[in-house]
Amino acid sequence: MRFSFAHFPARLYGAGLVTALALAGCASLPPPTAELSAAQQAVARADAADAQQYAPRDLDRARTALSRAQAEMAAGNERDARALAELSSASADLASARSAQAQAEATLAQRRAEVTSLRRRLGTEDLP
Repeated sequence: MRFSFAHFPARLYGAGLVTALALAGCASLPPPTAELSAAQQAVARADAADAQQYAPRDLDRARTALSRAQAEMAAGNERDARALAELSSASADLASARSAQAQAEATLAQRRAEVTSLRRRLGTEDLP
């Protein structure tokens, strides 16, 4: 008689499926240490960009997400830790961008005021 998988009992198929799924579950992603490190660096960059002054809500969101990511990592919830670390990085990057925008707008307003002042001194207020 020839050997065929058709002759295996159904419970052996089920056991094989359970084993395959268990092995696939073991092949998970590595811990999100790189994501946590990137989030910490992004928060530090946002701090250095004066985001506390110009984008405090975004910076607070980044810090909160980073704290939660660290707590989830400590609890062994790597998937949640990874997602929160990525949220923290994105929020910190947004805070940095908004801070840079606010600083650029303030510099622009200052330069325009200087130009207006110089035009008044020179008596050329009407020129573009």
